[in-house]
Amino acid sequence: MTQRKVALFVTCLVDMMRPRIGFAAIRALEAAGCDVVVPEGQTCCGQPALNSGDTDHAIALAKQTIVALEPYEAVVVPSGSCGGTIRCHYPELFEHDPAWLPRAQAVAGKTWEIMAYLDEICGWKPEGVQVDAKATYHDSCSGLRELGVKAQPRRLLKPIAGLELTPLAGEETCCGFGGTFCVKYPAISNAIVGEKADAIEATGADLLLAGDLGCLMNMAGKLNRQGSKVRAFHAIELIAGMGDGPAIGEEA
Repeated sequence: MTQRKVALFVTCLVDMMRPRIGFAAIRALEAAGCDVVVPEGQTCCGQPALNSGDTDHAIALAKQTIVALEPYEAVVVPSGSCGGTIRCHYPELFEHDPAWLPRAQAVAGKTWEIMAYLDEICGWKPEGVQVDAKATYHDSCSGLRELGVKAQPRRLLKPIAGLELTPLAGEETCCGFGGTFCVKYPAISNAIVGEKADAIEATGADLLLAGDLGCLMNMAGKLNRQGSKVRAFHAIELIAGMGDGPAIGEEA
């Protein structure tokens, strides 16, 4: 069987704050039969600049990302937020640039959130993974609304032995992170994540799972400040059999 050659777009937060997610992504993709490459030319996708109205820098970063990712059959991202930027917003950035628009569209068309790729394209499920815990899942805004990521992570989590997944009230409601939103509007952000933390606690879950590190850091931080014992992980960590390490916010 011919291996799919995929590029892993690591994302800034994963690279700088929790590389373990990147290694988990590679492990899962390789288990699914993919030949994984981490292109050296990648940096930021440009989302913070784009969201802040700095279109010039967003375009420069998008061009750099496109050049790094175009040689590969597929681009896989462990973040609905960054994946959504590439897939949905790159073509918009180059709408009036006939030289770059086709290149942006080509990269956008082959960019996938990792759990959607594993589930929909690879048809893969984890085997031999056990996590004896009760977990709840938060649907991050960009993954859900821009990329349609909803059922895929739950299908990948279902085969994990010992894992009980319990519904979260308001699971599709924003956690208050929103990238630069939490810096621009800290009081509103804190109020939103406070409600989210209360809902998480009400589930009685041991673990909080999601598909975006920014959201997870925001929620884990609030839970920690409230003295909660709920531990936060990117879902791909559990799916890849790497849920035995320190949770987000814990010392390694």
